[in-house]
Amino acid sequence: MAPRLPDIEGAETAEKRALTGVVGLDDVLGGALERGCLFLLEGSPGTGKTTVATQFLIEGAARGERCLYITLSETEKEMRKSARSHAWDLAGITIFELVPPASLLDDEHQQSLLYSSDLELGETTQRIISAFEALKPDRVVLDSLSEIRLLAQSSLRYRRQILALKHFFALHHVTVLMLDDLTAEVADKTVHSVAHAVIRLEELSPHYGPERRRLRVVKYRGHKFRGGFHDFVINTGGVRVFPRLVSGEHKGSFTRDTLPSSSAELDALLGGGIDRGSSVLVLGPAGTGKSLLALTFVLAAIERGERAAMFIFDEELGVLFARAKGLGIDMQTMVDDGALLIEQVDAAQLSPGEFTQRVRDDIEKNGVCTVVIDSLTGYQAAMPEESALVLHMRELLQYLNRQGATTFLTVAQHGLVGDMKAPVDVTYLADTIILLRYFEASGRVKRAMSVIKKRTGVHENTIREYRIGGDRGLELGPPLVGLQGVLHGVPTFTGDRSPLLDERP
Repeated sequence: MAPRLPDIEGAETAEKRALTGVVGLDDVLGGALERGCLFLLEGSPGTGKTTVATQFLIEGAARGERCLYITLSETEKEMRKSARSHAWDLAGITIFELVPPASLLDDEHQQSLLYSSDLELGETTQRIISAFEALKPDRVVLDSLSEIRLLAQSSLRYRRQILALKHFFALHHVTVLMLDDLTAEVADKTVHSVAHAVIRLEELSPHYGPERRRLRVVKYRGHKFRGGFHDFVINTGGVRVFPRLVSGEHKGSFTRDTLPSSSAELDALLGGGIDRGSSVLVLGPAGTGKSLLALTFVLAAIERGERAAMFIFDEELGVLFARAKGLGIDMQTMVDDGALLIEQVDAAQLSPGEFTQRVRDDIEKNGVCTVVIDSLTGYQAAMPEESALVLHMRELLQYLNRQGATTFLTVAQHGLVGDMKAPVDVTYLADTIILLRYFEASGRVKRAMSVIKKRTGVHENTIREYRIGGDRGLELGPPLVGLQGVLHGVPTFTGDRSPLLDERP
């Protein structure tokens, strides 16, 4: 669950603030909406304004407040149909249609056929006030301002009308949410200066995959809020917002002990193991066993009685389970026992904010201590801008470190030998970097492992051969003295062959 900013919490929040009913939005707002004020929710058609507004009224009705939805475009039938698609009950919400009655379509009324955009502005305003006085609501939604803007015909008249409505609602201490679909030909910021707070919803259309939605609080007078963009989704049940992660707000206490793996040789290479609350980056070309190396540490964590989580971007879970079982690792049993939480992540369907929230839920709700993200290459597909990806990963890694979680990231480098490059450079973020390489010896292709960085302690500066197999998945040999060119990407072995795994008895 996203933490609230330390303004007002619990019952006091419900009294002084109007909770929105949208998961995550109150956290972004720093404690919901201030009662008795006018707020603007703007966004182009399809961004979710009506959904958010309906959830706002449903939350109020659940708290015993009187709620009024004034619609100048949609009919009550259309709104109730939309509510049914979310399995919502609109009991306690009064819907007032500011649209022409059906009688106006009779032959005898044809000469006076009117639509809401044809009504005089004063008459429209009077009907809004009459609907309000008949109910005396605590919460009001006005959908949408584009109709009033058309009636006003001038910016000055439009501003005066909005100010009049604001003063009227403020006199009755009503919390008002006005919707604006931004369909005006000229950008009009009139309501921005009048509203107590402005929330903007945006929809992005990537070249591939579904649309992405995000929101931003443009202003909130006299109140601290969480700035920047925040991803959100619209699912059955309404809108859910994923507040942007700020690692500095999450500082935990834990013992930074060293966690050994199940291999004495691997621990020796790492200087004893991996420190709790640190991040490990596993670099290497395809097929070198990056996922298996991370799984080795997951297995060790579960054997210590801890819980682990794996987020798999690239490989099908069925294939991963079969490969692991062939190496003596029964992942299905770990999942069935609840020790391993594993999720197949479709980068094309997931926003970075939603992924971050899933990781946080595993840490805060499920008590996970070890996290594997396999791989960053797949994660990058969810983020078109590499710089933004690095910023997301920085906040996520710092958050995980401060929670005492040990994180393993894998990155597949381009190519198999030679000058290999990673699609995204996060080497400066990781506390430990493990480099995997192929090398050739005696006409055979072998694998080599080295540790090229460890912030939290000493480590071997040697290179060890390893092979995939055995009852623990990985088997490491002694340090190789005659192996040259690992960092250049074309390792060659010229030393004594006796340390090689194939030459050992």
